[in-house]
Amino acid sequence: MKRSAAALALAMGLTGVGNAPAGPAAKGDPAKAQDLVAKVCVGCHGMDGNGTEPTNPEFPRLAGIQAEYLAKQMREFQSGKRKSDVMAAMAAPLSPDDILNLSAYFAAQPRKPNTVKNPGMLEAGKKFYHDGNPDEGVPACAGCHLPDARGTDRYPHLAGQHAPYVYQQLKKFGSSERENDRGLVMQSLAMRMTDEQMKAVAEYVASLR
Repeated sequence: MKRSAAALALAMGLTGVGNAPAGPAAKGDPAKAQDLVAKVCVGCHGMDGNGTEPTNPEFPRLAGIQAEYLAKQMREFQSGKRKSDVMAAMAAPLSPDDILNLSAYFAAQPRKPNTVKNPGMLEAGKKFYHDGNPDEGVPACAGCHLPDARGTDRYPHLAGQHAPYVYQQLKKFGSSERENDRGLVMQSLAMRMTDEQMKAVAEYVASLR
């Protein structure tokens, strides 16, 4: 069921969307993660965290994503709060130190420029990202992920992410298949987006450097 604009605004206020304070930094040693990356992560995410496009663009780029956010996702794959049969199996044997070290490792990797697949969608994606859709109560994506899509400790770095992955996650939020977002804010927003808006935003953030 779609939430009213007032309920959405309340949810955003309670979760600090747009002005969220930085959370405690996850501390890890990137050097201690290299062997684990080579054994477990490289097949889907690449050794440098930039993924394995074009073969698997639906696997996310992890390079440059904030360590705090990465650690949260791995813990929630372990607990089942974020659902993925593949990632649940990958995360299950990780120790708390493994999670911190992997998070620090991928956060330290530079994000490479991405390839724009559908340039015709960029203008619409840019407008939605920066303006949202006030008629449907959807605020600008830039309010949480920042105008350059570099994100914060709570909201991930989206610039240069694979467009198919961003679109896939928006669809999951919109259908409530994914529900590990803080205060269910992303669910509230994605369910108000059309399929074309999701595709356009995904293409736009993929184009950012």
